[in-house]
Amino acid sequence: MSLHPEALAFLEAGKAANLPSIDEMGPYKARLNSHNEPRDLGGPLTDQTTVTHAYITSSTADLPVRIYTPKKSTRADGLFNGIVYFHGGGWVLNNLAKYEAQLADMAARTNSVIISVNYQKAPEHKFPTPFNDCYETLEWIVERASEYNIDPAKIGVGGDSAGGNLASAVALAARDRGKIKLAFQWLIYPCNGPEFVATPDVPNAVDYGLTQKIMKWLWEEYLKPGDEKNPYAVPHAASSLAGLPPTILLTAEYDVLREDGIAYKNKLIAAGVEVAYKDAPGMIHGFFNYGKFLSDGIKIRDYFAAKINRIVGA
Repeated sequence: MSLHPEALAFLEAGKAANLPSIDEMGPYKARLNSHNEPRDLGGPLTDQTTVTHAYITSSTADLPVRIYTPKKSTRADGLFNGIVYFHGGGWVLNNLAKYEAQLADMAARTNSVIISVNYQKAPEHKFPTPFNDCYETLEWIVERASEYNIDPAKIGVGGDSAGGNLASAVALAARDRGKIKLAFQWLIYPCNGPEFVATPDVPNAVDYGLTQKIMKWLWEEYLKPGDEKNPYAVPHAASSLAGLPPTILLTAEYDVLREDGIAYKNKLIAAGVEVAYKDAPGMIHGFFNYGKFLSDGIKIRDYFAAKINRIVGA
């Protein structure tokens, strides 16, 4: 379909602001701008979830986390599911506040305690630091499942954009290391391979928010030479995707990362992984985060919740 009218208006407002692109601003100024975004950017804040703030200690830093807990479990035994969520921002920017509306609502919709971690950012902390932070956050909550009233058999990982990359990588590591069995992975327009923005003929390369130029710059900020061969940095580099957990994967029709997500979906299916896939018609990259302006950013939660609840049996 054509670009959604709300997406068109959102993009036009962005152009009218006449700000330089984040690759021109650099990490510092781009982060400052992201801190100024309204708390309700993702839409209205629910009153069905309690939000708490904590720190966890990874192998290299103390990491802020936000923990979203439904006020009451829908299960007879009082337990919750668990989701460890990794935010987007090209491994370079964004923060936990931008995700409060979305994740608080998704926690209530899926009877899940959601743990969102502010992992360390590139380029100061290139791969593998953000990946290690995310994997260690998963370990942290698995070890404390009883403390948070979480069923350890029903813990998944999720993330959007660069967070989708990190969720994909953490799922691969969990499979490879064999200590944690994930219930699912929830991937929202993930960026899992730099090759998908490397050629001149990339679809949706300009005019839809995230551009090919910006995405190439973000990959350069995150990776060091040789990292493109490491599947925990570039999940498309994995020799096999067999044995990964059931997957919910979303792409957006007008997203420079669309072909990346479709290719990863196809690889998962070919490897025998159960995949629930949706391409959001008329939508742009990041729309899940912009529910205040893009109503589909809120509507898509129905789809996500239905698929997650079917997998975990909520």
